[in-house]
Amino acid sequence: MAEIRNFTLNFGPQHPAAHGVLRLVLEMDGEVITKADPHVGLLHRGTEKLAESKPFNQSIGYMDRLDYVSMMCNEHAYVMAIERLLGVTIPERAQYIRVMLDEVTRILNHLMWLGTHGMDIGAMTVFLLCFKEREDLMDCYEAVSGTRMHATYYRPGGVYRDLPTEMPKYQASKWRSQKDADRLNEARSGSLLDFLADFTRRFPKAIDEFETLLTDNRIWKQRTVNIGVVSPERAKQLGFTGPMLRGSGIAWDLRKKQPYVAYDRVDFDIPVGVNGDCYDRYLVRVEEMRQSNRIVAQCIEWLRANPGPVMIDERKIRPPRREEMKGDMESLIHHFKHFTEGYCVPEGETYAAVEAPKGEFGVYLVSDGANKPYRLKCRAPGFAHLAALPEMVEGHMLPDVVAMIGTLDIVFGEVDR
Repeated sequence: MAEIRNFTLNFGPQHPAAHGVLRLVLEMDGEVITKADPHVGLLHRGTEKLAESKPFNQSIGYMDRLDYVSMMCNEHAYVMAIERLLGVTIPERAQYIRVMLDEVTRILNHLMWLGTHGMDIGAMTVFLLCFKEREDLMDCYEAVSGTRMHATYYRPGGVYRDLPTEMPKYQASKWRSQKDADRLNEARSGSLLDFLADFTRRFPKAIDEFETLLTDNRIWKQRTVNIGVVSPERAKQLGFTGPMLRGSGIAWDLRKKQPYVAYDRVDFDIPVGVNGDCYDRYLVRVEEMRQSNRIVAQCIEWLRANPGPVMIDERKIRPPRREEMKGDMESLIHHFKHFTEGYCVPEGETYAAVEAPKGEFGVYLVSDGANKPYRLKCRAPGFAHLAALPEMVEGHMLPDVVAMIGTLDIVFGEVDR
């Protein structure tokens, strides 16, 4: 009888379940993994060094491109670091707008995660349902910032502009009848807040649909229960944050433990897991969508009752308004210099972190008093999570690798940078 020996298997970097340009070199004993070696670097762009060569305000858009599923949360950490060095406090309305859009971003991220994770391990229908809901929230991104992905909406001192009073509407075309367009526009007749209020009322039912399809599904549980178990102690040692840490039973959430902007003024719960497996992390993220929906609803109520400024009135930080710029040469020059040269930030160093959808996204910023960072370092949650993958997959079978890559919720823009 022929001797069976270990063999090496290449997984990725073009594999659809690799969630980015990840290459895994797997050492197999039959169908069981004995060793895994992740190879990264295929997406490396030197983002931190690029940011050190540009004025502070020109790198906000770079943060969007790190985790390109959690755009505004990345911006938030970066602009918070600048604001701390500048010593400014943003208007209360801007704080609530940031909280609301951070939670919209969390729902966007988790919908993307749930849809793709489900499809990775054989649940096709949930992918279609997740993207149906996601499309409405992408329209909110477009309404506030003018673009669907790389928003650059958060600015040092507040936000780019106040929330829009009307939503973009569907038009009749040869692919869509007027009747269908009118039906789709029913929730779009008012402001962005009206549109989001309608979303928060119907979204819990959509989450119920996801759970009906998956939570007690026998095949789903066979693919996720007792797969990739990480104990609470080991999760802390590995540097886990976000749903990966809470899935192991540790109720650590920066929004509660180290609240920033208006998180200390909204009510929500921290979901935690029990067993620390892929199934628990699924349950945690689903419950997080429900809690984010609660937070968005509370922010809508506050924002409706409290109009006010959304940017500090500090001319060195705030660019001139467009209406000023169009009629005044001094404002036009100010605008040009603001976006080409930026502004000098006082000498010092700081670390600002937010509870991004994937975990703690932090920015360590050092200023030498010039108009660009002396040093910038990002703390991306996905990097620590990916580092744990070899340990998690050892002893499991090849199909379980797909489930465990999915449960990490990694995006390689932030891992590789």
